[in-house]
Amino acid sequence: MFRLVLFLCFVLLCIPINAQNTPTIYIDIPTQQKPWNHIEWNESPEQFQFAIVTDRTGGHRAGVFPMGIKKLNLLQPEFVMSVGDLIEGYTRDTTRLNAEWKEFMSFIEPLEAPFFYVPGNHDITNEVMEEKWKQLFGVSYYHFVYKDVLFLCLNSEDNLRGSGRGTVDDEQYEYIKKTLEENADVKWTLVFIHQPLWVQDDTKRWKDVEQLLADRKHNVFAGHYHRYWKTQRNNGKYIALATTGGSSRLRGKAYGEFDHVVWATMTEEGPILANLFLDGIWDENVVTEELVDLVRNRPFPVRINPIYLEEPNPEKMTAEVKITNDSDSRMRVSLKGHAHEKLLYQLEQTSFMVEPNSVTAFNLHMKNVDTTALNQMAAFSVTADITYEFEQQPNVSFSSDLPYKPFVKNTVKKVSRVKLDGNLKEWKDASWISVDHWDGAPFDYDGAEDCSLKFATAYDRNNFYVAIDLTDNDFFISEKVPHWSQDGIVLGLDARPQHISANSKGQGRGRDWIAYLRTFKTKNPVYGETRLLTAVNTEVRMTETGATMEIAFPLEYIKKMSGGDWKSLRLGVGYYDFDREDENSTTHFWFPAWNAKDDIPGSGTLFKE
Repeated sequence: MFRLVLFLCFVLLCIPINAQNTPTIYIDIPTQQKPWNHIEWNESPEQFQFAIVTDRTGGHRAGVFPMGIKKLNLLQPEFVMSVGDLIEGYTRDTTRLNAEWKEFMSFIEPLEAPFFYVPGNHDITNEVMEEKWKQLFGVSYYHFVYKDVLFLCLNSEDNLRGSGRGTVDDEQYEYIKKTLEENADVKWTLVFIHQPLWVQDDTKRWKDVEQLLADRKHNVFAGHYHRYWKTQRNNGKYIALATTGGSSRLRGKAYGEFDHVVWATMTEEGPILANLFLDGIWDENVVTEELVDLVRNRPFPVRINPIYLEEPNPEKMTAEVKITNDSDSRMRVSLKGHAHEKLLYQLEQTSFMVEPNSVTAFNLHMKNVDTTALNQMAAFSVTADITYEFEQQPNVSFSSDLPYKPFVKNTVKKVSRVKLDGNLKEWKDASWISVDHWDGAPFDYDGAEDCSLKFATAYDRNNFYVAIDLTDNDFFISEKVPHWSQDGIVLGLDARPQHISANSKGQGRGRDWIAYLRTFKTKNPVYGETRLLTAVNTEVRMTETGATMEIAFPLEYIKKMSGGDWKSLRLGVGYYDFDREDENSTTHFWFPAWNAKDDIPGSGTLFKE
């Protein structure tokens, strides 16, 4: 083994550097190959990072800007720039004005980095507000140079004309001209101004300012309109920022409406800008053990209990909605139903509070408008928003879409015995269920002759049986490819009590329920057969149109998992149809997979007759 010593020397032209300040990294690597792409360190004494906050006011939303300041402390910028609209303003009342500035200063006080002020129309609207600005900050436009970059902070309110009528007057223009002349050799110029004057009319000398900027590398940042957009113009990038708490419909990126800060990394090629949404910046406590216990390790607190009906097409139905708060905090719940083509439904409650360690229950009323058969009815969805309210820490919110549909009650008949041979003659009087749902590209499925599937169930004193009648005009069978990359029957069997199996979300596969994948391979046709929870016996017969199959699950296992005399079980039935090795499969299924987002709780439940 040898020690690779890498000396990181930052060499400035002809300027010696003290050897004691040269960073050194020691790496012990015994091989010629190295676990990195290169060692050209992304570090330069001229490179630096700063942040930009945008409009807080113009209809401020309480708490957003202070939260942004806290998140800036997580980012640790070297300094923070602003583009105005810091207070609500628009007043001559000095008492109110003083109070608003005092409030804003309290927001800035926790900020660990320097903060540079730029006025907006809400900060300077009249002579009283202008005088207050000067009392607090001395000047309304200024500049500084940091690491050979000129920061030019301007005042779009120097004529006190208000929103949409910003200006740069003669006096400010002369200051800008002089500043640019005195800093002609800086590598970059960054301009900060509240109103985007490049989209406004009658802006006095702004067009002249643009002419001064045209021949130098520069960027201009503004706010005001509470919508983000970038324009390439005048040999530079001109960017209007969104909000850091100002009024907004928050419709997202497509509309440029979001709360953010800008993270700027200044390089030799100019600033690299990252827009950081406030709801995407979190400290190391974003997920703690306590939160994992509260959210991940517990069932989702809202359940709509499944119902199973003897009548195949009922007109009116009622289900119970149950909300469980087993935490020590109050839990706010909001429910929103989504329209359904065939069902009218109403929740007895939609917004409510559940006290700690308590349960709330009420009804969901459904009306089958056209008395559609339940087996032909699609599921609907209710969105549940949950917020745990804490006293000593921020609230925690999360949500889930709850697919739901009422089911026809499917039963399992008892028979004297089943001869396990793959022959379905003894199943001629059984109740067959068609597997009608499928997923995949339309051009990969040619209809029922390509693939169709139906099944029936029964039990005797020894086994629970599934009979399968499969149509497949082109089997893909291979001894070489994995089980899940060729044609195969997929069964899921969960024999636990109904209230558990209905809401499992697929968790505990191979531990709490059986996942059975059976291909048509000659050798080892069953995936992971030796790891199954119990022995599963299968007989298959290939036919002219496909295959028939009988599968037996020991009743002893079902009784064990149900806790005694079993009353129901949950069954999943599906089929992977590949046709050819280079073709994507179509998946045919009775109901969505239990671990899928669109899993319908309680689907596939069969009741012992």
